[in-house]
Amino acid sequence: MMDRIYAPWRCKYFTMPKGERCLFCSVQEEDDRAAGILKRGNHWFVLLNMFPYTNGHLMVVAARHIERIRDIREDEAGELVEFLSLSELALDKAYHPDGINIGVNRGASAGAGVVGHLHFHLVPRWNGDTNFMTAVAETRVVSEDFEESLRKLEPHFR
Repeated sequence: MMDRIYAPWRCKYFTMPKGERCLFCSVQEEDDRAAGILKRGNHWFVLLNMFPYTNGHLMVVAARHIERIRDIREDEAGELVEFLSLSELALDKAYHPDGINIGVNRGASAGAGVVGHLHFHLVPRWNGDTNFMTAVAETRVVSEDFEESLRKLEPHFR
């Protein structure tokens, strides 16, 4: 008999309208809390991933369309490092992970869900968190909902 895992909140991901407009451009016009924006700067913003790999999955997203790291202007670079550092510290304080994956998927073939709008992922990791679900079932179990993640992280971005 096959076991089932119910995650009805994931349905929102599959049924979202796929508009012609860039997701990261659209989200900047929404209410910060509803969109999961934890901090805004002049050039970047920190966003809680609505469809995370694991609890606390954050993204540092360019406010403008930037396709490649080499396209980051000098005035944007300092704020990027500041926001990556702040996000790392917030994850350490809120989740106490054993490690954090920090990375960029540039281009569709590299796994970028939003192509042409540079964003950095920060994914908290714990010893032993890769289990049979990911390896065998190509499924991830995220044990915390979006609102709870926001509640934990918000104080660290004030």
